[in-house]
Amino acid sequence: MKMENEFEEALKNNKHLSDYLLNFQKEHTSLPSFITSLPREMSLEKTPNIIYPVGDPVFIHIYGEPHKDIEYLVIEPQLREEEKELYATVFDRVLEKGVRVKSKDDLRGTVLKLIDETVRVEAFVKRSLASLIIKVTKEEYDKLRYLVIRDIFDSGPVEPMLRDPYLEDIHCVGLNQISLVHKIFANIRTNVRFDSKMSLDNWLRTMSERIGRPIGDANPIAGGTLPSGSRIAIAYSDDISRRGSSFTIRKFTKTPLSITQLIKFGTMSAEEAAYLWLCLENGMSVFLCGETASGKTAAMNATLIFIDSKAKIYSAEDATEVTPPHDVWQQLATKEEGAEESQVHMFTLLKAALRSRPNYIIVGEIRGIEGAVAFQAMQTGHPVMSTFHASSVKKMIQRFIGAPISVPVTFIDNLNVCVVLHAYYRNGILIRRILAIEELEGYYEEAGGVVTRAVFQLNPADDKHEFRGLNNSYILEEKIAARQGYKDKRKIYDELFKRAKVLNAMVEHEIFDFTETFKMVQAYREYGLEGLPFPV
Repeated sequence: MKMENEFEEALKNNKHLSDYLLNFQKEHTSLPSFITSLPREMSLEKTPNIIYPVGDPVFIHIYGEPHKDIEYLVIEPQLREEEKELYATVFDRVLEKGVRVKSKDDLRGTVLKLIDETVRVEAFVKRSLASLIIKVTKEEYDKLRYLVIRDIFDSGPVEPMLRDPYLEDIHCVGLNQISLVHKIFANIRTNVRFDSKMSLDNWLRTMSERIGRPIGDANPIAGGTLPSGSRIAIAYSDDISRRGSSFTIRKFTKTPLSITQLIKFGTMSAEEAAYLWLCLENGMSVFLCGETASGKTAAMNATLIFIDSKAKIYSAEDATEVTPPHDVWQQLATKEEGAEESQVHMFTLLKAALRSRPNYIIVGEIRGIEGAVAFQAMQTGHPVMSTFHASSVKKMIQRFIGAPISVPVTFIDNLNVCVVLHAYYRNGILIRRILAIEELEGYYEEAGGVVTRAVFQLNPADDKHEFRGLNNSYILEEKIAARQGYKDKRKIYDELFKRAKVLNAMVEHEIFDFTETFKMVQAYREYGLEGLPFPV
């Protein structure tokens, strides 16, 4: 009943939504269901027909028919042909008046005031676009307010997709339809496209200026973080992107996925999470490796709750994605635009980190020579967390000891643990899994290289994470148990299994909020099982 009331309210307040449904009903027998949240189980639905809101007045319609691809249909106010000239006139006048605006404190409010200075709502309209005040209907006024704000203040045609919390990736090549990676429905095409090469290029120039890295024929490649926190990569002009200017936006949620959500999704097991809990609590250096979009950053953010809440965290990134919940967190980002002498690269940030005496250094992603500084930090006793593009521990080591990073192979064992992640399709559903957690025991000349131990391994046949390091973990026994003063080093496994039970209990009690999981970990650290609000 509540959902029906919400749908009725949405139809009442958004004429374009009711118009859309009337047109849809003319060609289809069933109406869409209105929902406000999408469960992951919906990914099994081959012919979905649902509408969900992403912030008034925008709605998303996911529609599939048998033997056809699922469609992602954006429902937002649309201009009729006769309204396009009206919109262009109002848009230009708002921009002209906006030149006199000096303050950016309330840009949205300023633009709305400028619209109200340009148009007046009347029931019966006989207008002239040359008039000082242009007469419009209430419906036209609502469209103008949304579209002018969307195109000046927000992100133009891409705005509905940036609002959608269920998207991971937005991709556009030239004037083709924009395509997406949806968290529930995987790869999917939209009904949105840029109507001309000029409009696409203009939009890309605007986005590049927002990230502080203007593009042009002289510098056609740019990338950075949008004000929303999403990362954009731009390839501008036909000379570089031969099928037309293109872009990819990788979306990041402001609130990270929690460790309990990753356990529930099957990305990792509770035992793997408990192992990482012990490692991070005890100052081990951990790298998360995998291919693009394998879930490295999400997994790293989720596990940051295991670092002591009183620790001093120092993060260095190109695009700000790391979100530790700690009170003492120094967040720094590179600066690559401007004169060469004013630029600040990752290498410089990491050298600065070593002077700040942090308890943990977090590098958003290691790509080049800054990797050597990260290993120097580990050598001097600073634990480091980072993500790295490599599909296995062996390939990670090969990249680190090769140019341009060039870490001496004898230094590699300063890194304690490598977590390898992978994204793949299983029964038509995109899933992310930890393939392995491997310990780097040390460099042995007689072994001809670095000796590693796989303490966890994914069994793909049954999609289970197997604990192969039981009574055979170098890090747990020789590093952590020794540091904690265990007389019987193998008692450390009892603590691991106890923490796994705590994590499973959190899943059972549906404690999925990122901040709440941090509080539970803090409570266990200070008071043990007695500090938890549920029995284990």
